[in-house]
Amino acid sequence: MRSWAFKASDRINTIVEAIVAVLMLLLVLDVWLGVADRYFFHWQLPWPEELARYLMIWAAMLAVSSGISRREHIGLTVLVLAMPRNLRRMVLIGMDLVALALFLYVFWYGIGFAQSGESRQAMIFGTSLQPYYAAIPVSAAIASIQIMLVTVRDLGLYLDTGIEQEEAASC
Repeated sequence: MRSWAFKASDRINTIVEAIVAVLMLLLVLDVWLGVADRYFFHWQLPWPEELARYLMIWAAMLAVSSGISRREHIGLTVLVLAMPRNLRRMVLIGMDLVALALFLYVFWYGIGFAQSGESRQAMIFGTSLQPYYAAIPVSAAIASIQIMLVTVRDLGLYLDTGIEQEEAASC
């Protein structure tokens, strides 16, 4: 089960990172276009700033699941490492469950938020804001899946050194 969770988490993370890389490339190109427009060509394009905002929101929200997959999120490891090993493991699993509850909450209420964007229009594009607002529930859903997978993968052992960490990595 742990090896399956490791592989599934890694596959999802690879796809998400590829999407984030494409979004970041588009963001850089869009910003360059906006700078070139403003200072060199004077086309007065109205959309580069707004497109950059939506690309950045999607990229940043999707990148959350990559941080979860790699265990690169913020944690109070000094306090956790001071605990006995058995308690530490329970606390780390408990923290994963709290994070899962948070992301499921954001997902649930993010659906309503995204649906509320259907009746609103983007300032420049004149399109519905729903695809842009959908970044919230989509990223929360992916983060929830990643949290479940890394919890199974690590079983609270990811801060331990030695045999337990090697066992977790080999799965």
